[in-house]
Amino acid sequence: MPDPNGFLRYNRRLPARRPVPVRITDWREVYPAAGAELIREQATRCMDCGIPFCHEGCPLGNRIPDWNDLVRTGNWDAAVDSLHATNNFPEFTGRLCPAPCEAACVLGIGGGQPVTIKQVEVEIADAAVARGGLRPRPVAAPTGRSVAVVGSGPAGLAAAQQLARAGHAVTVYERDDALGGLLRYGIPDFKLEKRHIDRRLAQLAAEGVQFRTGVNVGVDVTAEELRARHDAVLLACGALQGRDTPETPGRELRGVHQAMSHLVAANRVVAAAGEGRPALAVLPDGTPIDAAGKHVVIIGGGDTAADCLGVAHRQGAAGVHQLDLYPEPPETRDAARDPWPTWPWVLRNYPAHEEGGARVFAVAVQEFVDDGTGQVKGVRIAEVTVEKRDGRRIVTPLPGSERELPADLVLLAIGFEGTEVQPLLAQFGVARNARGAVDARPDWQTDADGVFVAGDMHRGASLIVWAIAEGRAAAAAIHSYLDGVGTLPAPVDPARQPLAAR
Repeated sequence: MPDPNGFLRYNRRLPARRPVPVRITDWREVYPAAGAELIREQATRCMDCGIPFCHEGCPLGNRIPDWNDLVRTGNWDAAVDSLHATNNFPEFTGRLCPAPCEAACVLGIGGGQPVTIKQVEVEIADAAVARGGLRPRPVAAPTGRSVAVVGSGPAGLAAAQQLARAGHAVTVYERDDALGGLLRYGIPDFKLEKRHIDRRLAQLAAEGVQFRTGVNVGVDVTAEELRARHDAVLLACGALQGRDTPETPGRELRGVHQAMSHLVAANRVVAAAGEGRPALAVLPDGTPIDAAGKHVVIIGGGDTAADCLGVAHRQGAAGVHQLDLYPEPPETRDAARDPWPTWPWVLRNYPAHEEGGARVFAVAVQEFVDDGTGQVKGVRIAEVTVEKRDGRRIVTPLPGSERELPADLVLLAIGFEGTEVQPLLAQFGVARNARGAVDARPDWQTDADGVFVAGDMHRGASLIVWAIAEGRAAAAAIHSYLDGVGTLPAPVDPARQPLAAR
């Protein structure tokens, strides 16, 4: 029985972040481990509601009240089991997910303080490591069936683990030189240290999953060859096609780059340093993309932009401006716009924002300014209004509001346009839809029989919790397609959408 007065006795509290002057000198995670007493009291705030709306906020169906109460009573082993029953990688979601479950917490009604679900989750995940490591689970007797998973991000890895545990032979193909997808080279270490990925990969390998890195499916191995080797194929290649702004004058200038190019280069430097190797932050062609000593302008207001901001601080930028097209959001939920328990439009201050830089709202870039040699030296911006008409976004500059910001490095963090155009799509006989994603039938198959799709490649750029949920659901569909014994958990179907006001 939960403590019915816990939320009255304890306020919402999170562990203190590492001090800014300290953390910007390294790449370690911003948040230290929380003390046992802090986590116990925060778990005690959970009321175990008669209708736990946090379950609806989380596509994985995490048993949040169950493991909150297990933490409250000190039953950590059972809490670990309860969390892993629905989530293959809680150490990833606990660090990276923006926590739609907390937005749906009953304690958040009327501007209240929701349970720190995400923090409790990450502490349970870390407890699993501390209390004996991520032990491989016994694998079912081999089924004699084989599955190829293309892509080693959270969707692909979740599906691979589910299928391997069901007894199927699983091979994960990754075109990069290391496994993890965006978790490896797209997420900075100050949000997710890569040791967490490596621990999970070791567990998957011990459970029988085979990994092949440096294999670009469609180039190094054809779709026909892959289908000949395996009984089913899962495409989980992500949505890495960055949105661009080719119509903006000066877009071709040196120093204007996609945000993901900056993040990948920085992550490669950190990875090399961890291996004792020197490396520079450069693009594949050798072009430098380091922020050291530069005036940086980041265009975009989301997670990717905040990641670039934190990286720029650690690289020693001379100054950073982050530009957002939309007006500054309110501090609290507007119930008329985003009623509880939907995801609210509110001002989100990431740890990187307290490290420095200036945020500028309701502006748009009118021109990237040339220094006369083909190198960007600034951005000309204008204040704007944004409105929707017939489903289209209309951006109107305000006359007389133009000004110029210095910029030696400009990073475009304005979203993604779906999965990349790549040879494997045509070879498998699947196409991108109008959103740049790949459609799935109700059984997670694409237009090509025996070829399934999951994660951002299917949804478009989304949350890690949705990627894992889709990976688990697609694994269940593949298991059924291969006539596997019993059923695997399928938390979502291809048409499932986040909670939204109708």
